[in-house]
Amino acid sequence: MSYKQLIEGQRYQIEAYLREGFSYREIGKRLKVSHSTISREVRRNSTRSHYLPEVAHSKACKRKHLAAKYSMPALTIAFVEFGLEQKWSPEQVAGVSKIIGHPVSHEWIYGYIQKDKLSGGKLYKHLRQGHRRYRKGSRSKRVIIPNRVGIEHRPAIVDTKTRFGDWEADTVLGKHGTGAIVSLVERTSKFYLIRKVPAKSAAQVSRAMIGMLWRYRRHVHTITADNGSEFCEHEHVSDKLKTDIYFANPYSSWERGLNENFNGLLRQYIRKGTDLRTVTDKQIAHIEKALNARPRKCLGFRQPAVIFDELRKAA
Repeated sequence: MSYKQLIEGQRYQIEAYLREGFSYREIGKRLKVSHSTISREVRRNSTRSHYLPEVAHSKACKRKHLAAKYSMPALTIAFVEFGLEQKWSPEQVAGVSKIIGHPVSHEWIYGYIQKDKLSGGKLYKHLRQGHRRYRKGSRSKRVIIPNRVGIEHRPAIVDTKTRFGDWEADTVLGKHGTGAIVSLVERTSKFYLIRKVPAKSAAQVSRAMIGMLWRYRRHVHTITADNGSEFCEHEHVSDKLKTDIYFANPYSSWERGLNENFNGLLRQYIRKGTDLRTVTDKQIAHIEKALNARPRKCLGFRQPAVIFDELRKAA
């Protein structure tokens, strides 16, 4: 009879049979398991020569968890935990693991996180929490942007995401009255820029956009924004950066899907309703660096910062 793992109820039966003086072989026959299974169970899970089913079951469960953890090489485990702490998704961690020679599936990573959580671990807290962003209803006041140029006039090459230098712009709000974060993302490299502004005003946002893109102004062909009032000074931005700015259709966030996606990632670091006055510029810079170091599936699990630098040098 081959080795078979025991369940909790069988451990209570073992204790009862041991009290009656049954041998391991007799207990094995009654439970329909090998006598060596009984011998191993009593030897490994007894405490001070006493077999207590509650203690035995707890020790067995703990051993099973550790066995699952260390069935994977220690370096692989260390990389998985490092990636999760960097707030990479399990799929991103798995993609990079294959590149560096420590392959692991994203299914295994999810299982590992679950086991870690059940044993009191905190790895699950690094997973992205999905927070949908809903736009205001039709009763909200519509903004008329002066000299607005719609996305239908944007060059077709922008849709292909093959030309370096096409950007998307948006803003992320903090707690009411505490400011906003201006975000920009380059469509080909997925390079992401963020800057905090004290107010979601057209003057503050235009100033921030110019400052964020000034060092990259040679690589700004177009910018696509939404229809918020904060982009009313788009002509000033266009003039300073010598670029063209287009506006997506109202309530069509998918037309700036890349920026919407990155803003969702930003929420992993700055939760909705955060008082942005408590967030320092140093923290913003750290978040920006972390997001640009995050491997992206659409880039073959390479990092946006690396791709961006390569494209800048090649341009």
